[in-house]
Amino acid sequence: MFGGFLEHMGRCVYEGVYEPTSRHADEHGCRTDVLEQLARLRMTAVRYPGGNFVSGYDWRDGVGPRAQRPVRVDRAWSNLESNQFGTDEFLQLADRMGWTPMMAVNLGTGTPESASDLVAYCNAPVGTPLGDERAANGHPDPYDVGLWCLGNEMDGPWQIGHTTVEEYTRRAREAAACMRQVSPGIEVVACGSSDPNLRHFPSWDRAVLAGFGPGLDHLSVHRYARKLTRDTRRWLSFGRIVDAQIDQLRTVLADVAHAEGWERTPTLSFDEWNVWYRTMPTSLWRTRLPARVNGFAPPLIEEVYTLEDALVVAGFLNSFLRNADLVRIANIAQVVNVIAPLLTRGDDLLVQSIHDAFRMFSERRSGDSLRVTQRGPTFDLWRAGTQPVLDVTAVLGRRELHVLAVNRDPRRAAPLQVELSGRVIAGVGECEVLTAEDPRARNTWRDPDRVRARPLSGVGVTDGSADVVLPPVSLAAVSLRLAD
Repeated sequence: MFGGFLEHMGRCVYEGVYEPTSRHADEHGCRTDVLEQLARLRMTAVRYPGGNFVSGYDWRDGVGPRAQRPVRVDRAWSNLESNQFGTDEFLQLADRMGWTPMMAVNLGTGTPESASDLVAYCNAPVGTPLGDERAANGHPDPYDVGLWCLGNEMDGPWQIGHTTVEEYTRRAREAAACMRQVSPGIEVVACGSSDPNLRHFPSWDRAVLAGFGPGLDHLSVHRYARKLTRDTRRWLSFGRIVDAQIDQLRTVLADVAHAEGWERTPTLSFDEWNVWYRTMPTSLWRTRLPARVNGFAPPLIEEVYTLEDALVVAGFLNSFLRNADLVRIANIAQVVNVIAPLLTRGDDLLVQSIHDAFRMFSERRSGDSLRVTQRGPTFDLWRAGTQPVLDVTAVLGRRELHVLAVNRDPRRAAPLQVELSGRVIAGVGECEVLTAEDPRARNTWRDPDRVRARPLSGVGVTDGSADVVLPPVSLAAVSLRLAD
């Protein structure tokens, strides 16, 4: 659930991870400063190449000698695509970074045959036509890509190839069958509803599950947090909305599995999520950008994030941890420049507030997600009910307990006492806090360290339990050592 998303959109690929003319470029043309910061996030599955982009993309345009690759008009984002970065470049980057590649196939303008050909190019051995083609392009060994998305947001009218749920399910089922003939062990992700605010949620999801059948591994879920209020506590409680969305889909999955007699229930792939509101179109039924072509890699939706936004990201991650039995994949969208934890400007790099929030979780992910029982102060939100001041999750490792806690109160510090049933807390490990003097503080090119995680002092252990005080509007990541 600590994955990312790399789409051919705006400056995510070009001037993002890939910029051969940068002074930071390595021998592969990738920016080492960007990759160093991405490495700190310890991302798991990284999704590529889209997103809306994939629904009009011919993967063959991005393989082979670069000098022979065609320039195309990308209809999804109305810009020119040079195809200088493609399947081989991504998969080799994923290997260097330790990412699990999560490839998407085109089910907008593409066909089941083109999808299975891409799987064969990635996974077939030398001695087969597409295995030989991959070898001729410099990579004899199969990439063994095991995770595949069957299109993107096919329920959305903005999507190239948008269609009905019956037609999408037919395409996805056929494509998966063809792909598994080439590579039998792959896992597939089908498109659920692209936004729970659409009228067809969750009926679309129910129809996809029932129509696809028991061979589906994961159902795709997307969610972007839009700030519609200046109320800090309400904004920092967005995670409760994510919890509700997951609960609704949990019921749908269980109902369909029971009705169809499945032995195994698909899990959720939250393969697009983030905070996005300053640069989001005003209409939910967003359409494609104007027909005017904007050149190569124009800046698109380059959000600048505040401390509040970073704590909403923490709320997403807390929700995923609470539901770790069902949410098996999650990909923050995206990794650089486009609603991302990193921004580039020429050869400079800005690390955003959400980078620290994501890292604080991902560095403490090894172990089991625990069910947390809370007792403490609450507050009431109009039409949202009673919420705890602290949003808390916990991960139990072999000899450490990691506690992740958000203080939603904009004015008061919050004391937190931690007890672990059946185990004794013996000491304090590395502890951090992400906060600032203003909830709307943000990192800028002139002040790049205004919102940054700092060591959290004052954590104490007494009689087997731990005590800590969280500043107002903050995220604390507390690592505690356990007695044998």
